[in-house]
This record gives sequence, structure tokens and C-alpha cells, in this order.
Amino acid sequence: MVAPGSLKGPLRRGMDDEPDHTSISAIVRELTERESVSIGEIVDRFGTRAFGALLFIFALPNLLPLPPGSSTILGAPLLLLAPQVALGVDAPWLPRSVDNRRITGADLNKVFKPLLPWVERFEKISRPRIGVLFSAWGQRLIGAICSVLAFVLILPIPLGNLLPGLTIGVLGFSLFQRDGFFAVAGYVLAAFSAFLLYVAADAVIAGVRLLVNWLGGA
Repeated sequence: MVAPGSLKGPLRRGMDDEPDHTSISAIVRELTERESVSIGEIVDRFGTRAFGALLFIFALPNLLPLPPGSSTILGAPLLLLAPQVALGVDAPWLPRSVDNRRITGADLNKVFKPLLPWVERFEKISRPRIGVLFSAWGQRLIGAICSVLAFVLILPIPLGNLLPGLTIGVLGFSLFQRDGFFAVAGYVLAAFSAFLLYVAADAVIAGVRLLVNWLGGA
């Protein structure tokens, strides 16, 4: 298993430390009330469940109507974090330049205010269940799926960020809550995402071939 300290990043609590059972929504509301907060402080606040929370936090805003290029910005941290889950890293590691980057509470509130009521509804029905899905290999599978979808997320595909963002968000939520029901829902969404990507890629390839044939016959 990879040790975060070996990557010359800040050391953080591992998965074996005492967990904090505060909900995602409560922690996010707490963070929005601060004047500003660094990415590192956000990671530390979520403690031993930081991986699931960060996947959720960086994925969920992709469901909002954001300016062009936002999915690339939000996808970059996911590309850094999701592979760590797939590799079985105990606690998130981030470069110091990212770790020290600060976000104002007002900006966090602007992004998450319309989303938090929905998060709170899902938290009310969520509970730890189907724990086998969160074994070491189960968590690595979630990390592998999120890694692939994070790569898709940063591609400049019109509306291509919605389903991958939703899928990563659901899988991140399931990892944070240890709720197998949401993990299964995430797997279903991942399969649907793969199907749509296959159809889209097939359509693009067919379009390119048609264009090449048309130009060749012109």
C-alpha cells in the first residue's frame, strides 16, 4: 500500500484513525461560514473519510450550469484523487501548491447552496449497508471507475460532464457514507455512462468516415 508521506506531501490521518461521523452537508455548511479555507483544511476537516467527500465535492458542481472550462478545472483534482483510491492510499495526498490554495466561504456557498438541500435529503435515507462493497478491493474498484470518468470529465465534450460528474458524485457519497445502495446506483450510472460514451464515439467515428469518403469523392 502506498504511504502518503513517501510522496513528500503533508501527512494526514489514515483510515485506521477514529472516524468523524459528521455529515457532508454539515461540514460543507460549516466551511461556507468561514472567511476562507484552504484545500488542505478541507481535506483535514473531513478526516478519515476525506476521499469520498472530496470526490463528491469536486464532482457535484458539474451538475450546475457553470462557465465553459469549469469541468476541466473541477476534473483536475479528481484525476489526482481517484487514482489514489484505486491504489489503496490510506489518506489523500495533494501537492503543496494545491494544498495551500484558498477558497472563500462565499464562493463555496455560491456553488453548494442550491445543492445542499438535495444532499440532506439523501443523507436522511442513507445508512451503512452492504459493507462487502467497501472492502479493500471494493474501494479500489470505485477509485478505478472514478479515475476513468474523471478523465472523461476534463474532455471538451458538450454536456459531457453531467453523467460522469453525477456518477463520481454518487460513488464518492457511497464511499463517505459506506452505503452499498448508493454504490450499486453508482455502478449502474457508470455502466450507462460507458454505453453513452460508446455510442458517442461510434457516432463520431462514423461521421469522420463519412466526411473522409465525401472529401475523397469530391
